[in-house]
Amino acid sequence: MPNVTSQKTFWTYICVAIAAVAVLNIISRNWFVRVDLTDGQIYSLSSSSKAVLNKVDDLLTAKVYFSDNLPGEYGNNRRFLQDILEEYVAYSSGNMRFEFYTPEDDEVLQDAMAYGIQPVQLQVIENDKLEIKRVYMGLVFLYEDQREAIPIVQTTTGLEYEITSKIKKMVDDQKQVIGIASFGESKPATESIQSQLGESYTVQSVAMASEVASTVTLLFVSGVTDSLSEDEYKNLERYVDRGGNLFLSQSPIDAQLSTQRGTVIQTNLLDILDKYGVSVEENLVLDEACNNITVTQQRGIFRMNSAVPYPFFPIIRSFGNNVMVQGLEQVHTLFPSEITWDTTDSMSMVEPLFHTSDRSSTMAGFYNLSPIDNPAFKTLTENSKVVAVYSTSQTETATSQLVYVADSSFLVDDAGGRMPENLIFTMNASDVLIGDRDLVALRSREITTRPLVTLDDGSRATWKSLNIVLPALLVLGYGFLQWRAERSRSRRLEELYG
Repeated sequence: MPNVTSQKTFWTYICVAIAAVAVLNIISRNWFVRVDLTDGQIYSLSSSSKAVLNKVDDLLTAKVYFSDNLPGEYGNNRRFLQDILEEYVAYSSGNMRFEFYTPEDDEVLQDAMAYGIQPVQLQVIENDKLEIKRVYMGLVFLYEDQREAIPIVQTTTGLEYEITSKIKKMVDDQKQVIGIASFGESKPATESIQSQLGESYTVQSVAMASEVASTVTLLFVSGVTDSLSEDEYKNLERYVDRGGNLFLSQSPIDAQLSTQRGTVIQTNLLDILDKYGVSVEENLVLDEACNNITVTQQRGIFRMNSAVPYPFFPIIRSFGNNVMVQGLEQVHTLFPSEITWDTTDSMSMVEPLFHTSDRSSTMAGFYNLSPIDNPAFKTLTENSKVVAVYSTSQTETATSQLVYVADSSFLVDDAGGRMPENLIFTMNASDVLIGDRDLVALRSREITTRPLVTLDDGSRATWKSLNIVLPALLVLGYGFLQWRAERSRSRRLEELYG
């Protein structure tokens, strides 16, 4: 009888355990917690991605075409991609799934090619020989009658942003319209930023000689070198008064590195700043935290190229509290000017966005832009200067928003527009001005740079030496401790059995 009771108790415990595991699995499918200890939480979906997934109301399929036996880092890319897609599926409320395909047979290859996923050539070592291998590393998203492809996944950096932006592009019903202002015959060379904006918005060129269309919700203005005509200025003013948003990238100084001189731009464009309670000084800001430029110098009978710091190109690492700059580590400016504001007698609100470092100064009047032996470079002792702001202008019927960067080259393709960090800020600013913040927190989420530039030469040398010596000392120390432990163990064994 006791045996029967024990047997019943045993099977009862088994059934309860199985039921508990089943219930726990059912609950964990919809309610779970994940711990990510990485800086920036790069292995967990951001709130931006989750917000976009909430808009998916039909089946979203990701078809992944990845070759097997990829070398080194590319194999890690495949694992990372699979992990992050599993995160998307977990938060999609059952509306997303993904499938992995190995492009080996003709049918799969044809499908990959039809979706725009092309093979890439990689150098791999097989059988002790260096060979060129054609591999596939891409994926395509299918949603309703739309499709968006990522042809090549070469790195995991920025992968979540790329995936989320593709999904967002498919699920958004209507795209907002962004205008790129042109005055007279000149058009700004801003193809890089226009290409980025085109991923999420409809981008149009807007001739300011005519009234700005009511569909334009954000207008980019930059690089003006002359006064606007009466019609152009009135159309810009009407656009702002009706509540149109403005991204203005303009300095009052035309600085030319080729001639090493600067001149004041005679333009009425900057009068529009009065509506926002903002003004810009006729000066150039210099900063000890800056980019280098390459100069040619005579060394004896030789002419040599060398990189020298150029304080007229400040690197901004201090930001305001606005959401559009949160997470940014740096942006690059070229010949910026100082921004000031006074909102005591207006309905405007101003927030500083970019601050230079506390080793700054300004140049006004005569602009000597020489990168060599420039006396202005020895006067970098002033407090930080503000070179970008966010502001609003309110009327009885509308509110207009402004992002003003006092740098005429900030968006230009062969200047600030080629800097990835500048593009990230510009996209964030566009989202905030338009009111679509789904991707703002995601763009600047991953670490972009962590230089030791804030340390002096002695400190840099010390940290570099520690990076070389410390790992070796740790390995030697661990080996010594292991040797002592083995030696003690041997002695105890000898005492016991000796």
